[in-house]
Amino acid sequence: MDLVRNPYAPGAGTPPPELAGRADVISSGAVALQRTALGRPAQSLILVGLRGVGKTVLLNKLNDEAESLKFKTAFIEAHEGKSLPELLAPSLRTILYSLSLVDGAVEKARRGLHGLKGFLNGLKVTISDIDFGLTIGPEPGLADSGNIEADLPDLIVAIGEAAKAANRPVALFIDEMQYLDEREFSALIMSMHRASQRQLPILLVGAGLPQIVALAGNSKSYAERLFRFPEIGALAAEEAMLAIQKPAHEEGVTFTQAAMDAILKDTERYPYFLQQWAYEAWNVAQGDTITDVDARKARDLAIAELDQSFFKVRFDRCTPAERRYMRALADFGHGKHRSGDIAEKLGVKVTSVAPARNALIRKGMIYSPSHGDTAFTVPLFDDYMRRVMPDMKAALGNV
Repeated sequence: MDLVRNPYAPGAGTPPPELAGRADVISSGAVALQRTALGRPAQSLILVGLRGVGKTVLLNKLNDEAESLKFKTAFIEAHEGKSLPELLAPSLRTILYSLSLVDGAVEKARRGLHGLKGFLNGLKVTISDIDFGLTIGPEPGLADSGNIEADLPDLIVAIGEAAKAANRPVALFIDEMQYLDEREFSALIMSMHRASQRQLPILLVGAGLPQIVALAGNSKSYAERLFRFPEIGALAAEEAMLAIQKPAHEEGVTFTQAAMDAILKDTERYPYFLQQWAYEAWNVAQGDTITDVDARKARDLAIAELDQSFFKVRFDRCTPAERRYMRALADFGHGKHRSGDIAEKLGVKVTSVAPARNALIRKGMIYSPSHGDTAFTVPLFDDYMRRVMPDMKAALGNV
Protein backbone atom coordinates (compact mmCIF):
# COMPACT_ATOMS: atom_id res chain seq x y z
CA MET A 1 0.00 0.00 0.00
CA ASP A 2 0.92 3.65 -0.22
CA LEU A 3 3.57 4.23 2.46
CA VAL A 4 2.77 7.94 2.57
CA ARG A 5 -0.81 7.20 3.62
CA ASN A 6 0.27 4.97 6.50
CA PRO A 7 -1.61 6.49 9.48
CA TYR A 8 0.21 4.73 12.31
CA ALA A 9 2.74 6.50 14.51
CA PRO A 10 5.25 4.34 16.36
CA GLY A 11 7.62 6.53 18.34
CA ALA A 12 8.44 7.75 21.83
CA GLY A 13 5.63 10.04 22.95
CA THR A 14 4.21 10.29 19.42
CA PRO A 15 0.40 10.75 19.53
CA PRO A 16 -1.38 7.78 17.96
CA PRO A 17 -3.97 8.48 15.26
CA GLU A 18 -6.66 7.15 17.63
CA LEU A 19 -6.11 7.66 21.37
CA ALA A 20 -8.30 4.76 22.42
CA GLY A 21 -9.09 3.63 25.93
CA ARG A 22 -7.86 6.70 27.80
CA ALA A 23 -11.02 8.82 27.98
CA ASP A 24 -11.40 8.43 31.76
CA VAL A 25 -7.85 9.61 32.47
CA ILE A 26 -8.16 12.56 30.10
CA SER A 27 -11.52 13.51 31.57
CA SER A 28 -10.35 13.35 35.20
CA GLY A 29 -7.24 15.36 34.33
CA ALA A 30 -9.32 17.97 32.55
CA VAL A 31 -11.64 18.26 35.57
CA ALA A 32 -8.64 18.82 37.87
CA LEU A 33 -7.33 21.54 35.57
CA GLN A 34 -10.72 23.23 35.32
CA ARG A 35 -11.16 23.19 39.10
CA THR A 36 -7.69 24.66 39.55
CA ALA A 37 -8.48 27.37 37.00
CA LEU A 38 -11.56 28.28 39.05
CA GLY A 39 -9.55 28.43 42.27
CA ARG A 40 -11.12 25.29 43.68
CA PRO A 41 -9.16 22.46 45.34
CA ALA A 42 -8.05 19.62 43.08
CA GLN A 43 -5.78 16.62 43.53
CA SER A 44 -2.67 16.56 41.40
CA LEU A 45 -2.15 13.50 39.20
CA ILE A 46 0.78 11.15 38.65
CA LEU A 47 0.21 8.68 35.81
CA VAL A 48 1.74 5.29 36.59
CA GLY A 49 2.60 2.53 34.13
CA LEU A 50 5.18 0.50 32.27
CA ARG A 51 7.10 1.71 29.23
CA GLY A 52 5.09 1.95 26.03
CA VAL A 53 1.63 2.47 27.53
CA GLY A 54 1.30 6.09 26.42
CA LYS A 55 1.99 8.09 29.60
CA THR A 56 3.90 10.80 27.72
CA VAL A 57 1.14 11.05 25.11
CA LEU A 58 -1.37 11.64 27.90
CA LEU A 59 0.85 14.25 29.55
CA ASN A 60 1.02 16.12 26.25
CA LYS A 61 -2.75 15.84 25.83
CA LEU A 62 -3.34 17.32 29.29
CA ASN A 63 -0.73 20.01 28.64
CA ASP A 64 -2.73 21.01 25.56
CA GLU A 65 -5.87 21.11 27.71
CA ALA A 66 -4.10 23.32 30.26
CA GLU A 67 -2.94 25.75 27.59
CA SER A 68 -6.48 25.95 26.19
CA LEU A 69 -7.58 27.00 29.69
CA LYS A 70 -4.93 29.79 29.71
CA PHE A 71 -2.63 28.05 32.17
CA LYS A 72 1.02 28.99 32.36
CA THR A 73 2.73 25.62 31.92
CA ALA A 74 6.13 24.02 32.47
CA PHE A 75 6.84 20.67 30.80
CA ILE A 76 10.03 18.85 31.75
CA GLU A 77 11.41 15.32 31.51
CA ALA A 78 13.44 14.13 34.48
CA HIS A 79 16.58 12.13 33.78
CA GLU A 80 19.73 10.96 35.46
CA GLY A 81 21.93 13.74 34.12
CA LYS A 82 20.28 16.80 35.73
CA SER A 83 18.78 17.76 39.05
CA LEU A 84 15.19 18.90 39.45
CA PRO A 85 16.19 22.56 40.05
CA GLU A 86 18.21 22.59 36.81
CA LEU A 87 15.28 21.18 34.87
CA LEU A 88 12.61 23.40 36.42
CA ALA A 89 14.38 26.75 36.56
CA PRO A 90 14.17 27.80 32.87
CA SER A 91 10.42 27.14 32.71
CA LEU A 92 9.73 28.78 36.06
CA ARG A 93 11.66 31.85 34.96
CA THR A 94 9.57 32.06 31.77
CA ILE A 95 6.35 31.70 33.76
CA LEU A 96 7.33 34.39 36.24
CA TYR A 97 8.40 36.84 33.56
CA SER A 98 5.10 36.37 31.72
CA LEU A 99 3.16 36.90 34.97
CA SER A 100 5.15 40.08 35.64
CA LEU A 101 3.54 41.60 32.54
CA VAL A 102 0.02 41.23 33.96
CA ASP A 103 -1.46 44.22 35.75
CA GLY A 104 -1.85 43.57 39.44
CA ALA A 105 0.76 40.80 39.52
CA VAL A 106 3.97 42.74 38.87
CA GLU A 107 5.25 42.84 42.43
CA LYS A 108 4.32 39.24 43.23
CA ALA A 109 5.96 37.99 40.03
CA ARG A 110 9.13 39.99 40.66
CA ARG A 111 9.26 38.56 44.17
CA GLY A 112 9.00 35.11 42.61
CA LEU A 113 11.97 35.94 40.34
CA HIS A 114 13.99 37.07 43.36
CA GLY A 115 13.00 33.79 45.03
CA LEU A 116 14.10 31.79 42.00
CA LYS A 117 17.49 33.51 42.00
CA GLY A 118 17.91 32.79 45.71
CA PHE A 119 16.75 29.18 45.18
CA LEU A 120 19.46 28.56 42.59
CA ASN A 121 22.11 30.41 44.61
CA GLY A 122 21.27 28.47 47.76
CA LEU A 123 21.55 25.13 45.99
CA LYS A 124 24.65 26.31 44.10
CA VAL A 125 23.00 25.59 40.75
CA THR A 126 24.46 27.35 37.72
CA ILE A 127 22.48 27.39 34.48
CA SER A 128 24.43 29.05 31.70
CA ASP A 129 21.50 29.69 29.39
CA ILE A 130 19.56 31.70 31.98
CA ASP A 131 20.28 35.42 32.24
CA PHE A 132 18.27 36.89 35.07
CA GLY A 133 19.48 40.38 34.38
CA LEU A 134 21.53 42.64 36.62
CA THR A 135 18.47 44.07 38.34
CA ILE A 136 17.26 40.67 39.58
CA GLY A 137 18.91 39.49 42.75
CA PRO A 138 17.86 37.19 45.57
CA GLU A 139 15.58 38.30 48.39
CA PRO A 140 17.36 37.38 51.62
CA GLY A 141 15.50 34.63 53.42
CA LEU A 142 13.32 33.63 50.47
CA ALA A 143 13.98 30.06 49.23
CA ASP A 144 17.73 30.47 49.73
CA SER A 145 18.66 28.13 52.58
CA GLY A 146 20.24 25.51 50.32
CA ASN A 147 17.78 22.84 51.53
CA ILE A 148 15.52 21.87 48.63
CA GLU A 149 12.82 20.51 50.95
CA ALA A 150 12.55 23.92 52.58
CA ASP A 151 13.25 26.12 49.57
CA LEU A 152 11.15 24.58 46.79
CA PRO A 153 7.89 24.93 48.77
CA ASP A 154 8.72 28.61 49.44
CA LEU A 155 9.43 29.16 45.74
CA ILE A 156 6.26 27.37 44.59
CA VAL A 157 4.19 29.44 47.03
CA ALA A 158 5.75 32.64 45.64
CA ILE A 159 4.88 31.50 42.11
CA GLY A 160 1.38 30.53 43.21
CA GLU A 161 0.81 33.94 44.77
CA ALA A 162 1.89 35.61 41.52
CA ALA A 163 -0.39 33.30 39.53
CA LYS A 164 -3.31 34.12 41.83
CA ALA A 165 -2.67 37.85 41.56
CA ALA A 166 -2.55 37.56 37.75
CA ASN A 167 -5.57 35.24 37.61
CA ARG A 168 -3.43 32.84 35.54
CA PRO A 169 -3.22 29.29 36.93
CA VAL A 170 0.01 27.30 36.66
CA ALA A 171 0.47 23.62 35.76
CA LEU A 172 3.73 21.71 36.14
CA PHE A 173 4.10 18.65 33.89
CA ILE A 174 6.93 16.28 34.85
CA ASP A 175 7.65 13.11 32.89
CA GLU A 176 9.88 10.20 34.02
CA MET A 177 9.44 11.10 37.67
CA GLN A 178 11.12 7.88 38.84
CA TYR A 179 14.46 9.55 38.07
CA LEU A 180 13.95 12.15 40.81
CA ASP A 181 15.88 11.39 43.96
CA GLU A 182 14.01 10.98 47.23
CA ARG A 183 14.70 14.51 48.50
CA GLU A 184 13.59 16.08 45.20
CA PHE A 185 10.40 14.03 45.21
CA SER A 186 9.76 14.91 48.84
CA ALA A 187 10.29 18.60 48.06
CA LEU A 188 7.75 18.43 45.22
CA ILE A 189 5.18 16.77 47.45
CA MET A 190 5.72 19.36 50.19
CA SER A 191 5.45 22.16 47.62
CA MET A 192 2.09 20.96 46.32
CA HIS A 193 0.88 20.42 49.88
CA ARG A 194 1.81 23.99 50.82
CA ALA A 195 0.16 25.39 47.67
CA SER A 196 -2.98 23.36 48.37
CA GLN A 197 -3.15 24.59 51.97
CA ARG A 198 -2.97 28.19 50.73
CA GLN A 199 -5.48 27.54 47.94
CA LEU A 200 -3.07 28.68 45.26
CA PRO A 201 -3.81 27.85 41.59
CA ILE A 202 -1.01 25.37 40.93
CA LEU A 203 -1.44 21.77 39.74
CA LEU A 204 1.17 19.06 39.18
CA VAL A 205 0.62 16.41 36.52
CA GLY A 206 3.37 13.80 36.40
CA ALA A 207 4.14 10.40 35.00
CA GLY A 208 6.47 7.62 36.02
CA LEU A 209 7.18 3.92 36.25
CA PRO A 210 5.35 1.83 38.87
CA GLN A 211 8.00 2.36 41.57
CA ILE A 212 6.91 6.00 41.77
CA VAL A 213 3.98 5.06 44.03
CA ALA A 214 6.29 3.56 46.65
CA LEU A 215 8.66 6.51 46.32
CA ALA A 216 5.81 8.92 46.98
CA GLY A 217 4.62 6.96 49.99
CA ASN A 218 8.12 6.76 51.42
CA SER A 219 8.60 10.50 50.98
CA LYS A 220 5.47 11.74 52.72
CA SER A 221 2.58 9.90 54.35
CA TYR A 222 0.02 12.39 53.02
CA ALA A 223 1.03 11.85 49.37
CA GLU A 224 -1.84 9.43 48.79
CA ARG A 225 -4.33 12.13 49.82
CA LEU A 226 -2.61 14.87 47.87
CA PHE A 227 -2.22 12.96 44.59
CA ARG A 228 -4.17 10.52 42.50
CA PHE A 229 -2.18 7.75 40.81
CA PRO A 230 -4.13 6.55 37.74
CA GLU A 231 -2.71 3.26 36.47
CA ILE A 232 -2.07 3.26 32.72
CA GLY A 233 -1.81 -0.26 31.33
CA ALA A 234 -2.44 -2.36 28.26
CA LEU A 235 -5.66 -1.65 26.40
CA ALA A 236 -8.73 -3.83 26.59
CA ALA A 237 -9.28 -5.93 23.47
CA GLU A 238 -12.04 -3.68 22.09
CA GLU A 239 -9.97 -0.56 22.71
CA ALA A 240 -6.92 -2.12 21.04
CA MET A 241 -8.98 -3.06 18.00
CA LEU A 242 -10.35 0.48 17.79
CA ALA A 243 -6.83 1.92 17.96
CA ILE A 244 -5.88 -0.15 14.92
CA GLN A 245 -9.08 -0.34 12.90
CA LYS A 246 -10.34 3.24 13.03
CA PRO A 247 -7.29 4.90 11.38
CA ALA A 248 -7.33 2.20 8.68
CA HIS A 249 -11.03 2.63 8.00
CA GLU A 250 -10.54 6.35 7.52
CA GLU A 251 -8.11 5.47 4.71
CA GLY A 252 -10.45 2.87 3.18
CA VAL A 253 -8.46 -0.09 4.53
CA THR A 254 -9.65 -3.02 6.64
CA PHE A 255 -8.03 -5.68 8.82
CA THR A 256 -9.36 -9.23 8.76
CA GLN A 257 -10.33 -10.65 12.13
CA ALA A 258 -7.50 -13.16 11.89
CA ALA A 259 -5.01 -10.31 11.37
CA MET A 260 -6.43 -8.44 14.35
CA ASP A 261 -6.27 -11.52 16.55
CA ALA A 262 -2.63 -12.10 15.61
CA ILE A 263 -1.62 -8.50 16.30
CA LEU A 264 -3.41 -8.34 19.64
CA LYS A 265 -1.78 -11.59 20.74
CA ASP A 266 1.73 -10.59 19.67
CA THR A 267 1.58 -7.09 21.19
CA GLU A 268 -0.34 -8.04 24.35
CA ARG A 269 -2.35 -4.88 23.52
CA TYR A 270 0.35 -2.41 24.61
CA PRO A 271 -0.19 0.87 22.70
CA TYR A 272 3.41 1.38 21.51
CA PHE A 273 3.60 -2.13 20.09
CA LEU A 274 0.14 -1.87 18.51
CA GLN A 275 1.35 1.14 16.54
CA GLN A 276 4.55 -0.64 15.45
CA TRP A 277 2.75 -3.81 14.33
CA ALA A 278 -0.01 -1.93 12.50
CA TYR A 279 2.58 0.32 10.83
CA GLU A 280 4.52 -2.68 9.51
CA ALA A 281 1.37 -4.55 8.51
CA TRP A 282 0.22 -1.57 6.44
CA ASN A 283 3.57 -1.37 4.67
CA VAL A 284 3.68 -5.05 3.66
CA ALA A 285 0.03 -5.36 2.58
CA GLN A 286 -0.60 -5.51 -1.15
CA GLY A 287 -4.20 -4.37 -1.19
CA ASP A 288 -6.84 -2.59 0.85
CA THR A 289 -7.32 -5.62 3.14
CA ILE A 290 -4.67 -6.50 5.70
CA THR A 291 -4.63 -10.26 6.29
CA ASP A 292 -3.16 -12.65 8.83
CA VAL A 293 -0.34 -13.33 6.35
CA ASP A 294 0.47 -9.62 6.42
CA ALA A 295 0.31 -9.67 10.23
CA ARG A 296 2.81 -12.54 10.39
CA LYS A 297 5.21 -10.67 8.09
CA ALA A 298 4.69 -7.54 10.17
CA ARG A 299 5.63 -9.43 13.33
CA ASP A 300 9.12 -10.20 12.07
CA LEU A 301 9.65 -6.63 10.85
CA ALA A 302 8.29 -5.09 14.05
CA ILE A 303 10.46 -7.26 16.29
CA ALA A 304 13.54 -6.46 14.20
CA GLU A 305 12.80 -2.73 14.47
CA LEU A 306 12.15 -2.89 18.22
CA ASP A 307 15.30 -4.94 18.78
CA GLN A 308 17.35 -2.22 17.10
CA SER A 309 15.67 0.73 18.78
CA PHE A 310 13.15 0.46 21.62
CA PHE A 311 14.83 -2.50 23.33
CA LYS A 312 18.47 -1.98 22.31
CA VAL A 313 18.83 1.57 23.65
CA ARG A 314 17.85 0.26 27.07
CA PHE A 315 20.02 -2.86 26.89
CA ASP A 316 23.05 -0.80 25.88
CA ARG A 317 22.84 1.30 29.07
CA CYS A 318 23.40 -1.77 31.25
CA THR A 319 26.64 -3.28 32.51
CA PRO A 320 27.53 -6.96 31.94
CA ALA A 321 26.47 -7.80 35.50
CA GLU A 322 23.13 -6.04 35.03
CA ARG A 323 22.57 -7.84 31.73
CA ARG A 324 23.21 -11.21 33.37
CA TYR A 325 20.68 -10.35 36.06
CA MET A 326 18.09 -9.41 33.42
CA ARG A 327 18.82 -12.58 31.46
CA ALA A 328 18.18 -14.68 34.55
CA LEU A 329 14.94 -12.78 35.22
CA ALA A 330 13.89 -13.30 31.59
CA ASP A 331 14.28 -17.05 31.92
CA PHE A 332 11.23 -17.08 34.20
CA GLY A 333 9.01 -15.50 31.51
CA HIS A 334 6.45 -12.69 31.77
CA GLY A 335 5.32 -11.17 35.05
CA LYS A 336 6.87 -10.74 38.48
CA HIS A 337 9.29 -13.21 40.04
CA ARG A 338 10.92 -13.69 43.41
CA SER A 339 14.29 -12.02 43.80
CA GLY A 340 15.57 -15.11 45.63
CA ASP A 341 14.71 -17.30 42.65
CA ILE A 342 16.64 -15.00 40.31
CA ALA A 343 19.70 -15.14 42.58
CA GLU A 344 19.37 -18.92 42.74
CA LYS A 345 19.26 -19.07 38.95
CA LEU A 346 22.51 -17.10 38.94
CA GLY A 347 23.98 -19.44 41.54
CA VAL A 348 24.71 -16.70 44.06
CA LYS A 349 23.26 -15.19 47.23
CA VAL A 350 20.61 -12.46 47.04
CA THR A 351 23.03 -10.02 48.67
CA SER A 352 25.54 -10.61 45.88
CA VAL A 353 23.17 -9.43 43.15
CA ALA A 354 21.63 -6.60 45.17
CA PRO A 355 23.94 -3.93 43.64
CA ALA A 356 23.01 -4.95 40.08
CA ARG A 357 19.31 -5.12 40.99
CA ASN A 358 19.38 -1.70 42.65
CA ALA A 359 21.20 -0.18 39.69
CA LEU A 360 18.61 -1.62 37.28
CA ILE A 361 15.81 -0.12 39.38
CA ARG A 362 17.54 3.29 39.29
CA LYS A 363 17.89 3.00 35.52
CA GLY A 364 14.20 2.22 35.18
CA MET A 365 14.77 -1.27 33.72
CA ILE A 366 13.07 -3.26 36.48
CA TYR A 367 10.87 -2.54 39.48
CA SER A 368 9.57 -4.28 42.57
CA PRO A 369 5.77 -4.79 42.32
CA SER A 370 5.77 -6.05 45.91
CA HIS A 371 8.34 -6.86 48.57
CA GLY A 372 10.83 -9.43 47.29
CA ASP A 373 9.45 -9.45 43.74
CA THR A 374 11.05 -8.19 40.53
CA ALA A 375 9.60 -7.46 37.07
CA PHE A 376 10.64 -5.68 33.90
CA THR A 377 9.37 -2.14 33.32
CA VAL A 378 9.44 -2.75 29.55
CA PRO A 379 6.74 -5.11 28.22
CA LEU A 380 8.05 -8.07 26.19
CA PHE A 381 11.60 -7.35 27.34
CA ASP A 382 12.02 -10.91 28.58
CA ASP A 383 11.54 -12.12 24.99
CA TYR A 384 14.18 -9.65 23.82
CA MET A 385 16.69 -10.79 26.46
CA ARG A 386 16.30 -14.37 25.31
CA ARG A 387 16.89 -13.26 21.72
CA VAL A 388 19.90 -11.06 22.43
CA MET A 389 21.46 -13.51 24.92
CA PRO A 390 20.19 -16.89 23.69
CA ASP A 391 22.72 -19.06 25.54
CA MET A 392 21.70 -18.98 29.18
CA LYS A 393 24.56 -21.21 30.28
CA ALA A 394 27.10 -18.91 28.63
CA ALA A 395 25.48 -15.89 30.27
CA LEU A 396 25.60 -17.49 33.71
CA GLY A 397 29.13 -18.74 33.18
CA ASN A 398 30.36 -15.16 33.50
CA VAL A 399 28.83 -14.54 36.93
